[in-house]
Amino acid sequence: MPRTQARPLSILVAGLLAAAAAAAQVQPPPQNVVSLSASASVQVPQDWLTVVLATTRDGAEAGALQAQLKQALDAALTEARRAVRPGAPQDLEVQTGGFSLSPRYGRDGRMSGWQGRAELLLQGRDTAAVAALAGRIQTLAVASTAFSLSREAREKVEAQVVADAIARFRVRADEVSRQFGFAAWSLREVAVQTDSPVAVALPRLRVASAMAAAGDESLPTEAGKATVSASVSGSVTLSPR
Repeated sequence: MPRTQARPLSILVAGLLAAAAAAAQVQPPPQNVVSLSASASVQVPQDWLTVVLATTRDGAEAGALQAQLKQALDAALTEARRAVRPGAPQDLEVQTGGFSLSPRYGRDGRMSGWQGRAELLLQGRDTAAVAALAGRIQTLAVASTAFSLSREAREKVEAQVVADAIARFRVRADEVSRQFGFAAWSLREVAVQTDSPVAVALPRLRVASAMAAAGDESLPTEAGKATVSASVSGSVTLSPR
């Protein structure tokens, strides 16, 4: 009995698959389809500064070296926490970075001691406060600095850039439709993509020499501009009306 029921079901499934395949073959290929793309961009001042402070030390014993690194990091954290304003957390943020210990080997391949590194990250929209704090901390040195665009600043201009890219896509579609002798077009498929700006790093030696020449505790910095861009790509179907 089960076999007699399975046979009609298999025939039905095979028939549906054959009908679907026949329908797919009958469908004509799309006509009067044109692929287009457009983009827009804007430059905005970078408003986010990230400074990495670090110290690298050597020692014969891992425990003693770890204590030295911890002491240097604790002192830096104490100084940094004093500068953080509770009401404006994004103006100045403090975050610990990497903390590591690794064996050190001599030329003969034998272990000769230990090497450790501790890091502290200072970042925020108040670039002057970040730079001033970086100059006041004495137990850690500046390892790197980088300017970028804050999320709030990027989102503020991103919507307008996307709107500009879409408007240019529509204008391009109108032009292509007219040039090919068609009166109208309809959107077939589209993709919108935005590009995040890349942070610009400043060399460590350049920063250190500038601090020495200025004779100032505050870290000398100068923000540049970031480019926020958006692209629209897709295809349209041209029609007589």
